[in-house]
Amino acid sequence: MTQVGEAEPDIFNPALPATARWPEESEYHCEAEGSIVEFRKLDQTELARVAEIDRRERINVLYEQHGTQLVARHGNWSASAWDPEGHGGYSVEAKVHELQHYVDNGGVALGALAGGRLVGIGVVVPHLRPRIAQLAFLHVSAPWRATGIGGRLSEQLEQIARTAGDSDMVVSATPSENTVRFYLGRGFQPMADPLAELFELEPEDVHMRKKL
Repeated sequence: MTQVGEAEPDIFNPALPATARWPEESEYHCEAEGSIVEFRKLDQTELARVAEIDRRERINVLYEQHGTQLVARHGNWSASAWDPEGHGGYSVEAKVHELQHYVDNGGVALGALAGGRLVGIGVVVPHLRPRIAQLAFLHVSAPWRATGIGGRLSEQLEQIARTAGDSDMVVSATPSENTVRFYLGRGFQPMADPLAELFELEPEDVHMRKKL
């Protein structure tokens, strides 16, 4: 499940091949916050920093997926912060385990850092299936959404997948309006037939795919 927030106009996995490269460390000036944001690869010891991400979001529209069609439902499904102490699916502990699982299975984690704090994080798993990569995790902290961070992370994760030899990318997106619009804006389209292993894990997500 990936959740980006406001749209921005917001099996077995072999190890990353030796020819694959993640982007070099980069920086850009974030006008909205007046800060320099650094993008770089995260190592295993840094995955617990996902606790620094503020996932809170007011959600008034959720999408239901019916094949390639999306049907909007209106209501209040606002997302709260991750539980710092608990053990449930929306706890910090669960998110750290999820990230570790992806990285242990060949995934690459990238972080966006500002003022020494993690404000965005994304993970790509190359070769989920032959020539198909998974955008497995993408979150941007609430105060930093719609500043270009989600798009920058997504762009770099796509580049990692292309370099690894994948031609397509899939994502199981949180069905909130802003998240779905974000992925549509990046060229993802709803899948008529989601990958079975991802649908089994997240049947209520919007399952999308794009050509790299």
